[in-house]
Amino acid sequence: MPFNKLELHPSLHRGIRDLGFVRPTPIQIEAVPPGLAGRDVLACAMTGSGKTAAFLWPIMHQILAHPRRATRALIVTPTRELAAQILGDLQDLGKHTSITAAAIFGGVGMGPQETAFRRKVNVLIATPGRLLDHLQRDYARLDDVEYFVLDEADRMLDMGFLPDVKRIVRQLPRQRQTLFFSATMPEPIVALTRELLKSPVRIQLQRKAAPATGITQAVYPVPQELKRGLLIKLLERGDLKEALVFTRTKHRADRLCKSLVAAGIVAERIHGNRSQAQRTAALAGFKAGKFRVLVATDIAARGIDVEALGHVVNFDVPKVPDDYIHRVGRTARAEARGEAFTFVAPEEERELRAIERAVGQRLPRVKVPDFDYQARPQAKLEVPIADRIAAIRARKKEDRARARVNAERRAAGAGRAAAAPVPKRSRQGRRGRRSS
Repeated sequence: MPFNKLELHPSLHRGIRDLGFVRPTPIQIEAVPPGLAGRDVLACAMTGSGKTAAFLWPIMHQILAHPRRATRALIVTPTRELAAQILGDLQDLGKHTSITAAAIFGGVGMGPQETAFRRKVNVLIATPGRLLDHLQRDYARLDDVEYFVLDEADRMLDMGFLPDVKRIVRQLPRQRQTLFFSATMPEPIVALTRELLKSPVRIQLQRKAAPATGITQAVYPVPQELKRGLLIKLLERGDLKEALVFTRTKHRADRLCKSLVAAGIVAERIHGNRSQAQRTAALAGFKAGKFRVLVATDIAARGIDVEALGHVVNFDVPKVPDDYIHRVGRTARAEARGEAFTFVAPEEERELRAIERAVGQRLPRVKVPDFDYQARPQAKLEVPIADRIAAIRARKKEDRARARVNAERRAAGAGRAAAAPVPKRSRQGRRGRRSS
């Protein structure tokens, strides 16, 4: 189906041609027409399917067809990176339009965001927490919102944002069009759709969640303590030209990134403990090719859109299959091709079996011929949490003991000072001071 079959505003078609899009993706074919018709849409769409354009095009078309100075669309998304990505996509798609938009998220100053509210930009793209911060001020009003998008709804659930989403919805006009997108549909999300949507057009709701067809998946069995060496080996061999590498924790991301840099590999990391400026710089550097490897926690699984990203590496096996699907969905986006490698230690086999059941296939096992699987174990990438807690308790115990000894010494010194006799001055000395 060619794009001219989608009855979009001519300015949007100009943007489509400039971006070099050849044909709409399946989710765009199914979601754009009912979106243009003003219907509510419930779409179960995987990451990398082109869903961002699927909800942006109908909204932008309506704003262009009936222009007025007001904030007419609100898009709520779970992470800062995803909000920034959607804003970038809107600016690319609306290159030949006068549509105004702003991203509202934490980690940066509220001043420019307040200005966006006061200017009544046409589209706000927001994370729940920061949006609620603004909504406590008198300048932040959502009375003119006609189009509401809830993106990555299942991730909202994972991050505990559903109560915040409901608070936001209560401040929206009752008469509005709602576009609801989620990669999976757990029961709390299904219940939320019943509250928000009116006779929605349902798209791919029954489709089983699975990675995109263009992703080549493989499993690399390896002891936990040799994972770092295996990753470096694959990078040195050239098997990975560039890679987005997912770790289980922020601490592991920091330590792994440090190890890669020590091995001469240009790498950066992105996770929740880094400032927004650091996260933005790391992502921009990776997109620009400045960093060969970006090490990330799952905060980035649904917020990184890198054109032609060739490889995703699960350094740690995700705890649940949905996280695996979202991680590997960072590659092979928009019908491109990519590879997803998962490093599996013996103690992670259970999680791997759950992933294989979810994707409906046994993933091929790969061994690297010239890698020493019997090598001497490297230093642990992460100290087990039980050991860390024990070390913290030991330090606190030492600190208490040291404080007790110091207190006893101070008390003993004070006692000696109090018991010491006061020396008497001689008569001659007293007479000498009086005469002087």
